[in-house]
Amino acid sequence: MTNRVIEYSDLESKLNGYLRSSDIKDIKRAYLYAKEKHSGQYRRTGEEYIVHPLFVAYILTSINADKDTIIAALLHDVVEDTEASKSDIKDNFGEVVANLVDGVTKINNINVSTDNEYLTSYYKKIIVGMSEDVRVIIIKLADRLHNMRTLYALPHEKQKRKAKETLEILAPIAHRLGMNKIKSELEELSLKYLKPEAYRDVVVKLNKTKKEREECVKKMMDEVSKLLTQNGIKHEIKGRAKSIYSIYKKLDKGRSFNDIYDLLAIRILVDKEQECYLALGLIHSKYKPVSKRFKDFIAMPKTNLYQTLHTTVFGLEGNLFEIQIRTYDMDEIAENGIASHWAYKENKNAAVEMQNITEQKLQFYKSIIELKDDKLTSEDFVDKVKNEVLSNNIYVYTPKGDVIELPKGATPIDFAYRVHSQVGDKMTGAIVNNNMVPLAYELKNADIIKIITNNNSKGPSREWLNIVKTTGARNKIKSFFNRTTREDYIALGKDLLEKELRRRGISISSFMEKKNLDEVFSEFKLSSVDDLYLNIGNSKFSPKSIVKHGELVEKPVKKIFKSFSKNINNDIVVGDTKNIETHIANCCLPVPGDEIVGYITKSSGIRIHRKECSNVEFFDERKINATWNDDYSNKYNSELIIHTTSDENIIVDIVQAAASLGITCENVNLINKGLNNVYSVSVLVANVSELDKFMVNLGKINYVNDVERIMR
Repeated sequence: MTNRVIEYSDLESKLNGYLRSSDIKDIKRAYLYAKEKHSGQYRRTGEEYIVHPLFVAYILTSINADKDTIIAALLHDVVEDTEASKSDIKDNFGEVVANLVDGVTKINNINVSTDNEYLTSYYKKIIVGMSEDVRVIIIKLADRLHNMRTLYALPHEKQKRKAKETLEILAPIAHRLGMNKIKSELEELSLKYLKPEAYRDVVVKLNKTKKEREECVKKMMDEVSKLLTQNGIKHEIKGRAKSIYSIYKKLDKGRSFNDIYDLLAIRILVDKEQECYLALGLIHSKYKPVSKRFKDFIAMPKTNLYQTLHTTVFGLEGNLFEIQIRTYDMDEIAENGIASHWAYKENKNAAVEMQNITEQKLQFYKSIIELKDDKLTSEDFVDKVKNEVLSNNIYVYTPKGDVIELPKGATPIDFAYRVHSQVGDKMTGAIVNNNMVPLAYELKNADIIKIITNNNSKGPSREWLNIVKTTGARNKIKSFFNRTTREDYIALGKDLLEKELRRRGISISSFMEKKNLDEVFSEFKLSSVDDLYLNIGNSKFSPKSIVKHGELVEKPVKKIFKSFSKNINNDIVVGDTKNIETHIANCCLPVPGDEIVGYITKSSGIRIHRKECSNVEFFDERKINATWNDDYSNKYNSELIIHTTSDENIIVDIVQAAASLGITCENVNLINKGLNNVYSVSVLVANVSELDKFMVNLGKINYVNDVERIMR
């Protein structure tokens, strides 16, 4: 776009196309006010200063900006550069305009000592402005675009700084808002000043082939247009120029100029969505498409609202052509992004509706707001914004087809917390593209993710903090642990330690002897037993790392069992007594119908094992008879190992097999992947007969090799 000098009449001519005469009257009043306030002020280009705000407003007419935004654009420098105050703006033009002008002024008023501090402050100002009213940023983008067009008037060092700021911050934001026209021009102008030689190199190469490319594109357009017309598809077709900056990026990655597919590109506009697919089918029937170069952004739109069909075909004379197909409405959104909503709104609520649409549709808003409140160092803040908000992120899908935008390297945990905090807190596993994956799995573009949850989950692990990539997920995990009290951690740590001791056959009393504890305290820099439990409970130390004293072994106890007052499970009779504290052993997980035996512990009553469990084989002195009560009422957890030759539909088949018997399937996890995949399955069953039927049904699945109960 040429940077010619414009007059107010040029602006008014544009406004007449979409605003009411009463609105234009208010805009003219704002223009005269700004002209008076800026009287006697000049830009470095030598122009009267009013030319700048006038041009900013003119740029915004290309996206049919509303009255308040145009007025704020005309007044955006008045508070900063003249004696006028925010109150003056409010009194003359209303509170909305005053807030918009104030928002732009705050972004501009940054005075810090170092480059890094400057960038950090600028990021934060942008973020605050964006989260309060998206129009602040839209005005700022137009402001920066005009300033970049006249950047030649500034000293060399300022040119570099402004260009870097534009390329790293403002152009990516324009992209996230879907404002591609402005984004492309900002990128090209930034490249021109940051890397002038590279810029000139691309321009020269484009000019050398310009005539040839234009002739080739014209012939292809005529052929495609004829094809569509013959088939009754009303359309508009035009050549599409590839941006200088996008070509530079591909060349910078080692691509050859001649190997850049979309140097030859055309765009087709139609009235209806179904005509996009009809046009695509006709084109593919005549021109062979390039494998893996088709993208359907209509069925699966980008989070910045972009919708278009992309394909690359072998066109005339064997040349590769990139073809884009979209409706006129899609084209408006593709060029102007969320700002395009102004084009269809004529009421006073247009801006409010646009802000609501922006916050609903653009997921990166969540990241912006989370980062705004996060306490980070300057360096970390800049890095987070670049990597989480402004980078080229990946797009993944929920099982229902909803699009979720995440930074590259994000994991299923990041996905779960992006969906909802409770989904993340209750997460126990993840299925990606119908395959179980580790929680640290790096998500890819177009992955379909299902999160497995369990309401009985105790919550996230602190190890997740080392896995997640997004600030939002990290903050939500921290928040979970902040809600957990010290007493909860101590109780959890005590339970985990005792379980580990029992698993190893070490008595709790022997481990708690002073000599042994002194050694543990010294090695792990602890001061008390509660301190020990606390550090295990909050996952600072694992119970396995604590329990490393192999010489501590369980000694036979000749003492006969005593009664306990707490009745945990009336389903089990110990000796002749029901009123006994009993717990189901996790190593063998007995269920009603299994032959069982009680094992007398020192601190937690009777532990119920299956008779064949190896963990009680050598402890006759502690064994006691136990049986199931005839009128048992509870359901019990059981775990199975399933060996399969395929993972196709395995999750669905397992759940269906369980549901057919009224069994609750709580969890399915892939524990080994190879020629034979191995899954662990956790279910709730009423008795061993029900469990046996379930195992038989699983064995009937044609790709299941073996099913067995877990015996640890």
